Order: sequence, then C-alpha cells, then structure tokens
Amino acid sequence: MRSVRIPADRVGTLIGKKGETKKALQDISGVKIDINTEDGEVTVHDEVELEDPVMGLKMVDVVKAVGRGFNPEKAMRLFSDDEYLEVVDIKEFVGDRSSQVPRVRGRLIGKDGKTRRIIEDLTGCDMVVYGNTVSLIGNSVSLPVAKHAVELILRGSEHSTVYHYLESQRPMLRIAEMGFDLRGATWSNGSSTILRKRGKSPS
Repeated sequence: MRSVRIPADRVGTLIGKKGETKKALQDISGVKIDINTEDGEVTVHDEVELEDPVMGLKMVDVVKAVGRGFNPEKAMRLFSDDEYLEVVDIKEFVGDRSSQVPRVRGRLIGKDGKTRRIIEDLTGCDMVVYGNTVSLIGNSVSLPVAKHAVELILRGSEHSTVYHYLESQRPMLRIAEMGFDLRGATWSNGSSTILRKRGKSPS
C-alpha cells in the first residue's frame, strides 16, 4: 500500500464525474485507489498480486501526474511501458526570488502557449505548468530532451536557443520513433552512434 497527496483542487479531476475517472483508472490498472476528498491523500492498494508487478508504481505516477495538472487521459500514458513522469520545481531555479515565479511560468508557456506547444510537438512529450512546477510525460528518449529544454528556459536561455536545441535533436528522436535503441548518441555535436532495433542483440 502506498500513499500520495495531491492538491485539493485536483481531487475532483481524479475522481471524475460520478466517479468515472477513478473507475477507469482502476479498471485499466487492476489497482484499487481510495481518495480522501478532504485532504487530497490517495491510497494506492498495490499489496494484491498483479499481472504487471509494477502497475502499482505506475498508478502512483498517474495520480501524481493528475495532481500536477495533467488531464487523466494524458496521465494514462504512464500505464504504458517506457513512459515516465518528470516534475521540475521552478523554485529551485529562482531561489529566494519567489516573485520571479510568474515571469518564469510565462516564459515556459510562451505567448498563446507557443513555447509549450513547440516543446510538445518536437519531442512528443506532454507538458503542464501548474503552480510552482513544470511536469513532463514522455519516453526514455524524448523525456531527457524535453527536460533539458525546460531547464534551459529556467536558467534564462533565449527561446531561440531552446528551439535550436530542440531542432538539433529531431534526427535522434525520429530514429527512436522507428523503434531503434540509441546508445551514447550525442547528436548536438554531430558525433555518430550505434543503432539497433529494440529487442535485438547487435550482430
């Protein structure tokens, strides 16, 4: 049994209309959850034997993702293999200058959502800026790229620099989408890498 606490204003989203979202999450995962509507504490009952032994951990991440602002449909990506959640605390980058958080949030989202949309479109990750955090859902190849782009913005890089970095990573991401493993790829400096189909040993 595991517990995770989410903001009170996200409890309704996790439960859904007439409990539909909660039921869908339980049906997909086979994991029962109890939600305390007063304090936002969610208990994940993973003590039962499951067909997928890590499904309990996946449910914890799905609950965390909903708590960090993702809609449940996008959070359900985390039930799939090789999909992960990354939560970055904006305050770690602004330090004691808490008054800067709104400005940094604005830079992450961009005018009319442009920056967030570019990061999502070029990496295939989902991104949400909620409260003092920016959260990402993606696979083992795309997630580090999206996270690095977010951290560049948090450290004050120009948007043009971030977009150039994302474009430089597109060849690697396209190859990964085709089902190849990428080992030691460092595309930003032009070096080569060894490629092989996932699940196959190199000859």
